[in-house]
Amino acid sequence: MEDIKEDKEDRGTLDLTFLIEEHKKQIWEYKQKEANWLKTDNILQGSKKIIDELSTKLVGLARRIQELEYDNATYKKEIDKMLVEKSK
Repeated sequence: MEDIKEDKEDRGTLDLTFLIEEHKKQIWEYKQKEANWLKTDNILQGSKKIIDELSTKLVGLARRIQELEYDNATYKKEIDKMLVEKSK
């Protein structure tokens, strides 16, 4: 009985049980790598979305600043004209 048990445990690398266990380990490792890749990809896509949104807001704010600077320059000219006319 002991001889049979020893034979089952020591079949070497050609043992199907050994090969199946090794393949299961490899499959688990690949699944872990895939899960990690998916997590990283989700973070990347989320970051891209945030960057796009912030870029759009930044462009809009820059445009608004230009508009306000133009308005300020126009108002300054008008105020200067009014002050000149008032001082006459």
